[in-house]
Amino acid sequence: MDENGQVVTDPRSTAWDTYAQGKPQRRTTNAKGETTWFNWTQYPDHGPGADVLGLAPGDRVLDLGCGSGGNAAHLATLGMTSVGIDLSAEQLAKARERWPGVNGMQLHRADALTHLADTPTTFDAVYSVFGAAWFTDPGLLLPLVQARLKPGGVLAFSQRPPIDGCYGCQASYIPRGPDEDPAVVKRWDYEPDVWGLTLKEFGYVEVSASVIAPPPGSRRTGTLFVRCVSPGSR
Repeated sequence: MDENGQVVTDPRSTAWDTYAQGKPQRRTTNAKGETTWFNWTQYPDHGPGADVLGLAPGDRVLDLGCGSGGNAAHLATLGMTSVGIDLSAEQLAKARERWPGVNGMQLHRADALTHLADTPTTFDAVYSVFGAAWFTDPGLLLPLVQARLKPGGVLAFSQRPPIDGCYGCQASYIPRGPDEDPAVVKRWDYEPDVWGLTLKEFGYVEVSASVIAPPPGSRRTGTLFVRCVSPGSR
């Protein structure tokens, strides 16, 4: 609320609600016939799986920008306590509709920085798939994530690679109605080597950052994938 007691809507949540309205639900099954699965890239049945998070049943994991919840639901079915946060009420409604009754999945409407600063919970892994790690200032996000990761815990995130020459804080435009200007949200784009140096500067170890090539025959862009570990050992 503002100083006059009026409810203030975060313009980012409005933008992501608009995005959610035009995005279909995840497929019922993937190419292997699985009803839940993990997907890091923008292409179906492509790229690494959940194993890169190094999790075991009983571990606790946080999804920063869980969207409609497919990845969070998959981890819950593997026996983890899977917490997903998102700014968009529309996205969370789709998640609850698509994954009703999944034991171990918790969904919260929250800003990533606020949730990380306020929660007392520590996690075995934190991840973001085209989510809050892309749309939050890393100078603010990375120390908060590390504070909530257990020693030896994994941080991993994926997003589109940057456009050549367009680095740092950029603008993403999300179309709205024909008579409305597009919604605008900020994103942070860096090349893999810059992500690597940045994460090391913030104390992360075992840092890797690279671009996963698109599926064979595709003329589209690859996927930036970053993985690192909180210092210490479990």
